[in-house]
Amino acid sequence: MSVHALAGTPAPRSFLVNVPKLITAYYVNKPDTADPDQRVSFGTSGHRGSSFRNSFNEEHIWAISQAICQYRKAAGVTGPLFIGMDTHALSEAAMVSAVEVFAANGIPLMMAADHRYTPTPVISHAILKYNRDKTKGLADGVVITPSHNPPEDGGFKYNPSHGGPADTEATKQIEDMANAFIAGGLKEVKRMTYEQAIRSDYVRDYDYVTSYVTDLNDVIDMDAIARAKLKIGVDPLGGASVDFWDSISERYNISVEVVNRVIDPTFSFMMLDSDGKIRMDCSSPYAMAGLIAMKDRFDISFANDADADRHGIVTPLKGLMSSNQFLAVAVDYLFRRRPRWKKKAGIGKTIVSTSMIDRIAADLGRPLLETPVGFKWFVQGMLGGSCGFGGEESSGASFLKKDGSPWTTDKDGLVMGLLACEIMAKTGKSPTLLYRDLENEFGVSFYARIDTAATTEQKRVLKKLSPEMITATHLGGETITRVLTRAPANNADIGGVKVVAESGWFALRPSGTEDIYKIYMESFRDESHRRELEKEAVLIAKQIFSNAGV
Repeated sequence: MSVHALAGTPAPRSFLVNVPKLITAYYVNKPDTADPDQRVSFGTSGHRGSSFRNSFNEEHIWAISQAICQYRKAAGVTGPLFIGMDTHALSEAAMVSAVEVFAANGIPLMMAADHRYTPTPVISHAILKYNRDKTKGLADGVVITPSHNPPEDGGFKYNPSHGGPADTEATKQIEDMANAFIAGGLKEVKRMTYEQAIRSDYVRDYDYVTSYVTDLNDVIDMDAIARAKLKIGVDPLGGASVDFWDSISERYNISVEVVNRVIDPTFSFMMLDSDGKIRMDCSSPYAMAGLIAMKDRFDISFANDADADRHGIVTPLKGLMSSNQFLAVAVDYLFRRRPRWKKKAGIGKTIVSTSMIDRIAADLGRPLLETPVGFKWFVQGMLGGSCGFGGEESSGASFLKKDGSPWTTDKDGLVMGLLACEIMAKTGKSPTLLYRDLENEFGVSFYARIDTAATTEQKRVLKKLSPEMITATHLGGETITRVLTRAPANNADIGGVKVVAESGWFALRPSGTEDIYKIYMESFRDESHRRELEKEAVLIAKQIFSNAGV
């Protein structure tokens, strides 16, 4: 897809969402459950939609919240529910709706004081901290966020007692119950007014900032960062991490400059993404153009998305590192510098992440845990210590504490940014230079992802592919060695296909939220070979659609 003419430039006023209209639509518009696009639908990370599209409205949130109450009751979860929200306009409205239902069901809620913003990883950390050494009375959580999505979007995620994203079985139950509640006129939904709820004994203030910040030295060598006297720049991109950095700076005596403290539900300060939309994507060089322009002011800088589960690392030498590059540096560093981790702790990566990680894992003698897209696939391994690090090519990752116990079981963009600082403090080298060292040892990666328009039927075909549907025998001049529709680590369906040869691979995956499919490809030869892989991937996709009659 072509790059928008205004990509990487400030958003014109005409591009900004009309927040009053958005909020009015949230309360006024009613979903039509006969329309699949207006039903509750949990993707890889919760239910997402917009009140403008009748896919994220008050009735959705009431129904999802009641379904979570039913689910946790059936699962025997009787402890508190840690709840947080990001800075999207719809998050505040959805928080009110959710609290009305949770309190009416007698669920003890842990909310940020003054109803401030709470990052996704902070909720995960709070759940694990509360549940440590407990076998009953366990807590769970909800994060109200559409992550890096545009300002008009809303999102709602459920994290069970393991602290990470709910698995497919759990989300399917919640989804089905919620849709049934809406179709039944919400008769089974319990609700009290928000004023009654916040005055009740069920809503309690919780100091998320202190709880999270005081524990950071368990996972990051904060003392090393302080000794190195690094000049660190942080851009929350108008998101939920904004309240945390002053506390981190003061407690650990590190120099952190927050370059933008503005909270604005239109996100008017953002640079437009590649498609001309406002999107808080810290992996995008277009959305990150503002921080990249400041790269020479800091020894290292980084940004997080709106719920701070993603990271983007900026160095003076490189500008924005690609997600795959920093994931590779992080893996190589951590598994050489965390001696208390289990000797057989594996390296988790999703099926479309760089194969540089495969090469590093082989060199380290560590198991490679290659899973479908979605951080939920790393949760159990991180809980038990058999997965030391889990990372996605979309700039989401987390890892174990220094002692090998779980820090979070959801992606943590704050600790990934701080890890970049630790790496620089301990090695004396920029992550950019460390990645060049990896290239010298393991080869140069030429990686890309392109998005292509797709119909609903084409996306359905891609999602249901079997290896036999790929009839090609060669890729980029080499014999195809593997055709994967299931992940090697757990045999789970990857929702697409990955085709592998000796020097490169490509993968096809349909988007869960947009009318596109994604082509990922990587060559360890050169850019010309990568373009050849791209061309062949497009031809194979066309052949698949032709054979399926779509």
